[in-house]
Amino acid sequence: MRLPRVSSSAVTVLLLAQTCLLLFLYSRPGPSSPASSEERVHVLVLSSWRSGSSFLGQLFSQHPNVFYLMEPAWHVWTALSRGSAPALHMAVRDLVRSVFLCDMDVFDAYLPWRRNLSDLFQWAVSRALCSPPACSAFSRDAISNEAVCEPLCARRPFSLVQEACRSYSHVVLKEVRFFNLQVLYPLLTDPLLNLRIVHLVRDPRAVLRSRELTAKALARDNGIVLGTNGTWVEADPRLRVVSEVCRSHVRIAEAALSKPPPFLRGRYLLVRFEDLAQNPLPQIRALYAFAGLNLTPQLEAWILNITHGVGTGAPREAFKTTSRDALNVSQAWRHALPFSKIRRVQKLCAGALRLLRYRPVFSLDEQRDLSLDLVLPRSPGSFQWTSSTKAQPRP
Repeated sequence: MRLPRVSSSAVTVLLLAQTCLLLFLYSRPGPSSPASSEERVHVLVLSSWRSGSSFLGQLFSQHPNVFYLMEPAWHVWTALSRGSAPALHMAVRDLVRSVFLCDMDVFDAYLPWRRNLSDLFQWAVSRALCSPPACSAFSRDAISNEAVCEPLCARRPFSLVQEACRSYSHVVLKEVRFFNLQVLYPLLTDPLLNLRIVHLVRDPRAVLRSRELTAKALARDNGIVLGTNGTWVEADPRLRVVSEVCRSHVRIAEAALSKPPPFLRGRYLLVRFEDLAQNPLPQIRALYAFAGLNLTPQLEAWILNITHGVGTGAPREAFKTTSRDALNVSQAWRHALPFSKIRRVQKLCAGALRLLRYRPVFSLDEQRDLSLDLVLPRSPGSFQWTSSTKAQPRP
């Protein structure tokens, strides 16, 4: 279903309104902190579509100390779908900052005036919105289930989102709508935020295969990435979106790893999905340590279950996280895609493959030979953070 057409002048007015709102919000004091005297930690999971970010988001969401929301900026792109990704960066950043500060009034511009939890995009994947004070479907230290949460909590008042957010020590947001790191610099220098960035990447060849399975769900976002003035783009035969995603990962990683500004040092961590899939528990312990969290026995058992299931492919529904064999999922593209398409992706994403340490294949035999590891070792000192600025883990 296509959205009603909106004139370019209307989009301009909306963007100007967003700019004014941003200036207003930046001049306001932040909301009150929870009862604890400890400083709240903010974590932005920065990724792209079909890169395993829903899985990584759940690693945070199920932690009892974390208030998590999945892609709140979906509402911005839905309301302003005739804009382009760069033009919407400021509006997205505005919304992200407000949510980090537990100021949910920012959704006034995007949601109906009388609203419930279910009006928020993918709300039920947030354990924090399925447990007190938002809802009592699960206790705060339980592993939540979306299918159980939805019927019990959907009609709970939207005001409980803000109340719940303020009761946690960590606020974690997952976003796929930032295409450079510089747009986030005002958040990294904001004295009201204690921001860490987790940059999740995945082999572009695997991303392409997963995108093809969920093409319809990504059509509107494709149009915004390509700047088509509101036209949805389902088919992408020239792989223009994948190419832009690869360029954005290179821009972000290079800005963070090559002479980063002082305020970024110690606050950026690059994670490869394949490393999580191959050796999940050590990788997740390091990820939690970066965010100032501890891996509990209950979470460890859940992680082993979610990464050692029987499924091998990407789910047909774009935003589902299911129990699958993570290692097989990470290599499924090697049997599913023709070599001609692999060669095309490798040409378009050569810089990303090189920087992120993915080995290209030069024949169909190499592509199908699963004994050939295409995830290269990381060079010494790469993808690290400065230990002196890490948060202390919390139980």
